[in-house]
Amino acid sequence: MVLAGMARWAAIFGVGRDYEEGGEIFGLILIAILAPIAATIVQMAISRSRKYLVDEGGAHISGKPSGLANAPEKLSDASEQTPNANPSAAHLFIVKPFTGRSMANLFSTHPPVEKRVKRLRAMRQI
Repeated sequence: MVLAGMARWAAIFGVGRDYEEGGEIFGLILIAILAPIAATIVQMAISRSRKYLVDEGGAHISGKPSGLANAPEKLSDASEQTPNANPSAAHLFIVKPFTGRSMANLFSTHPPVEKRVKRLRAMRQI
């Protein structure tokens, strides 16, 4: 995000105007557009990895990861029955309230329930 801000200010104050080709200004504009997107993707990946760590910690505390695996499934079933959630509040849910595949998962704050359940079931009983 800092790079994007620097690129915007550099473009405003004329970096690259002395050159006829305009390569510098094109690079600055590209950074100003792509840097926030990349930062968002990294932020969402961190959020998803934290959800996995929470699942793992809960499994260690309870000592029954297979029993804990039922919770995300039940929450997912409940969220499918009440799909009237506001998309801007998706980060507040325990499981992802909206389904999306492929590229949409890059911007998801929640890992797929199937992966969470699979990881929990793969853990052995403590």
